[in-house]
Amino acid sequence: METLQILLPYLLHIDQYLINFVSAYGTWTYAALFLIIFCETGLVVTPFLPGDSLLFAAGSLAANSSHVLSIQLLFILLALASILGNKTNYLIGRLIGPRVFSAQQSWLLNKKYLEEAHRFYEKHGGKTIIFARYIPIIRTFAPFVAGIGYMNIRQFTSFNIISAFLWVGSLLGAGYFLGTLPFIRDNFSIVIYGIITLSLLPPLFAFLYRKIWGASSAI
Repeated sequence: METLQILLPYLLHIDQYLINFVSAYGTWTYAALFLIIFCETGLVVTPFLPGDSLLFAAGSLAANSSHVLSIQLLFILLALASILGNKTNYLIGRLIGPRVFSAQQSWLLNKKYLEEAHRFYEKHGGKTIIFARYIPIIRTFAPFVAGIGYMNIRQFTSFNIISAFLWVGSLLGAGYFLGTLPFIRDNFSIVIYGIITLSLLPPLFAFLYRKIWGASSAI
C-alpha cells in the first residue's frame, strides 16, 4: 500500500514526467522505457512498476512531432523488452519456483499474488500468458508460475511473443491515435485512472465470483 501511495502521483501524471525526461535525456528515454518494461514483466519483486499506463503515455508522446520518440522504434524495443522480461521470469520460475511455491513463508515473494496467478493459470492454461498481459501483478507473476513446470518452453515462447506484440501494440497504438485528442490530453489523469481501473476489473470480478460462489456452495 505504501508503494502504491508513492507511485500514484507519478502514474497519474506520467505523461508530464515522460515529457520532462525526454526533454532532459532525449534518446536515452528509449533505454529507460526498455528497462522499466523489462523489470515490470521480468522480475517478480517489481510488479508495482507502471506497464499499461506507461505504454499509453509513450504512444501519446510519440504522436507529438515535437518530441524525439518514434512509434515504430518504441514498438520494437518495448515488445522486445516484454518478451525478454517474460522469458527471464519464466527461467527464474523453473530455477527457484518449486522451492518458493512450497515454502510456508517467503521473504522474496508475496505468496498471495503467486497463488492468484496459479489459479489464473489453472483456469486459462497457456492462454494465461496472453490474458495476464492486461492485468497488473498477474502479468508479472504468470510467467514465473508457468516456469515452475506447467508449460514447456516452446509453448511458452509462442504465447510470450504473441502476447507481447498484442499488449505493447494495442496500448502504444491507443496512446498514439487517441492520446493527442484534446479531450484526452486535457484529462490525461482521468484517462490513466480509467486504464488502471479497467486493468484491475478482471481480478476484482474473479475475487467477487469466488466469494459469492464459495458462499453459495457452503450453504
